[in-house]
Amino acid sequence: MKNYKVQGNIKLQGSVTKEVIEKAQKKLEKLRKKISKRQDAMYAHGKYSMLVCLQGMDTSGKDSLIREVFKDVNARGVVVYSFKVPTEKELKHDFLWRHLIALPERGKIGVFNRTHYENVLVTRVHPEYILGENIPSIKSVDDLDDTFYHNRMDAINNFEKHISDNGMIVLKFFLNLSKDEQKNRLLRRLNIEEKNWKFSPGDLKERKLWDKYQDCYEDAINRTNKDHAPWYVVPADDKPTARLIVAQAIYDALKAHDDIEEPRLPAKYQAEIENYKKELNDE
Repeated sequence: MKNYKVQGNIKLQGSVTKEVIEKAQKKLEKLRKKISKRQDAMYAHGKYSMLVCLQGMDTSGKDSLIREVFKDVNARGVVVYSFKVPTEKELKHDFLWRHLIALPERGKIGVFNRTHYENVLVTRVHPEYILGENIPSIKSVDDLDDTFYHNRMDAINNFEKHISDNGMIVLKFFLNLSKDEQKNRLLRRLNIEEKNWKFSPGDLKERKLWDKYQDCYEDAINRTNKDHAPWYVVPADDKPTARLIVAQAIYDALKAHDDIEEPRLPAKYQAEIENYKKELNDE
């Protein structure tokens, strides 16, 4: 699976040494502050928002990435949604409904931890899940062919084009974890007592379907990689570097919208600033 977007000023290292980790962390600290400043300007500007979509196999590092990348962003400026199995209410709507109502308002960054792409990934590996949506044309899993999922991808493309046309900056990241590294991380959850709660036997069942998931990811990414909603395929075995790549992409996208700027105080108030100061100081 190729990298659809490459950050030119980030060099990936072959081995993860302490020096590499420290260097990535220092770069990330600087980027976090820059992202925070740009988000503040976007909030005041009030015309754009950003949607950050995170996809990846279990243990790919989505939760910790969110924590580390957005640590310095004002709490009012970032909203995180973690999408689980659809609720009974959500299943009474079309598959994009619950994602539509979770979109960030203008000025904010929304992070989808697992996304609308679950509907062409997990459901493609487990087509029986679709039956719970009660779609009139679907009588059994035999009706769920490639055309069905490709039509859903077309709907996703239209959805992302619509929100992009209305001022939302859409970035999509696939945390590309190796199967060997997933094994190491699952074993870590089992070996460290305080990490045991993160482990589920279902992780092992899904792991057996690794190749099928990879095929589904590749097809989905190929069909939905668009200029207005690009995919970034991020090497995820090295968490510090993965976080740095994502942060750099987010900052670059915010910076590219050079019309985002904080509004200025109206001229009539600007002219009275000294008088306002005097009024306050004279209290």
